[in-house]
Amino acid sequence: MASSTVTSSQPERPPRPNLAFRQLRGRRSPAEFAALVRRAAREIGERVSCDARYIGRVEAGEIRCPNYAYERVFLHMFPGRTLTDLGFAPRSSVRGRSARTAVETPEASAPDGVPGESGGAGEPYDTQEPHEPPPRSRLRSNRGDPHEKDPLNHEESDVLRRAFMTGGGATMAAATLAPLGLTTGAAAAERPPRRAGTSEATALEEAVRRIRLLDDRHGADGLYRRAAAPLRAAYALLDAGATRQTTADRLHSGAGELAISVGWLAHDSGRFEDARSHYAEALATARMTGDPGLEAHAFCNTAFLARDTGRPREAVRAAQAAQRAAQPLGSARLMSLLALREAGGWAGLADRTGCEQALVRAQTLFERGRSDADPEWMSFYGEAELEGLEAQCWSTLGDWRRASRHARRAAHLQDPHFTRNIALYTAELADDLAREGRPDEAAEAGLRVLSLLDQVQSSRIQGMLAGTARVLLPHRRASGVSEFLDRHASTPRVGKA
Repeated sequence: MASSTVTSSQPERPPRPNLAFRQLRGRRSPAEFAALVRRAAREIGERVSCDARYIGRVEAGEIRCPNYAYERVFLHMFPGRTLTDLGFAPRSSVRGRSARTAVETPEASAPDGVPGESGGAGEPYDTQEPHEPPPRSRLRSNRGDPHEKDPLNHEESDVLRRAFMTGGGATMAAATLAPLGLTTGAAAAERPPRRAGTSEATALEEAVRRIRLLDDRHGADGLYRRAAAPLRAAYALLDAGATRQTTADRLHSGAGELAISVGWLAHDSGRFEDARSHYAEALATARMTGDPGLEAHAFCNTAFLARDTGRPREAVRAAQAAQRAAQPLGSARLMSLLALREAGGWAGLADRTGCEQALVRAQTLFERGRSDADPEWMSFYGEAELEGLEAQCWSTLGDWRRASRHARRAAHLQDPHFTRNIALYTAELADDLAREGRPDEAAEAGLRVLSLLDQVQSSRIQGMLAGTARVLLPHRRASGVSEFLDRHASTPRVGKA
């Protein structure tokens, strides 16, 4: 777009590098980051032709404030932040007037001496797109995306997405982030972070424990966006370095475990692509540092995610890889859980024999009992979880009677502390009973789950209840079914905020 050639009344000043934006790019190349900008734009219906050169000019300070299209994309990528937090100058200071003055025309309000996006250095305001946002119909036109065939648009490394899973200033995020001693605004980006010591490593480990505790009690939906802020802080600590190698090892392990925890929150709340990227992040960290425990955990969750997203063969392979990584660790309980992950994959492949063999192996390993080698993150794995996962296998295979028997045991055995799991197992029971042809018992179990939803927010559980409601709909006249359907229909759905 051509720009005005009005002469500036102020002397030209050299651009100041945008260190905050550069910090957000992290270890990604400018081309990789640009691909993610284009992807984020498509998610909200915008079209931007972002490339490595544009990213370089932003970081060099040549673009002191993005146009409105890029502003919407950047704020979508980094929720809870302002342009100032991203290192940009206020729009009014760049343009010499209040932003979005409706009565001014683009020609009358063009910035001083600003060429188009492909112009020379020194432009303070990005004018590639019109000043005012174009109509949505135009945004969704059939014009080809110049980067549509860029493989990074569709298959970019999952590791690249970690910085986009950020939370706002919610209470839990702030409280968990504060002990790490990091801020995330532009001012913090202009001073190098100090090297991490034992206090930061301890705070990171505590953040992991706290997130797991909150998930056990309340489910994932209300936590995901908030929990991602500590993850961003954790990787900033890694980039800053550590005072000792032992501290560096703790930081890598803690950051990897935190990536898995945040990935699980995404997984349980239905954000499967986000979960996949976080699990890949953790796996990359494990491979870089040679941490077999972290590698086994990352593969364990990857197998679970693959099962849930209809990729059962990948679930089997990931579970088997997890078992290879975990073998030297000496934890029978960990190997038992990984055998259950494998069983879930075999069930998805309708391989009853493979599933049964993995289930027998899981039960045998479980009976060996706990040991000092069991990872801390496995606190959830007891007899109730064993029964619950076996119920899911039989349900996948269509053996509803067997599935409901194990689901009932799981709900009965679960420690009351794990409110989310009680709701999960009971939802599994309700669905199995409904499909088994016992609508009155299914409705009773479903009502128990609904009574827990004021404490638990989980898209997974709500999705299960929705499936149960569809199965029960033809049985509305059965005892309790009408009450369940009415209460379910009036229950607010949690969203992917």
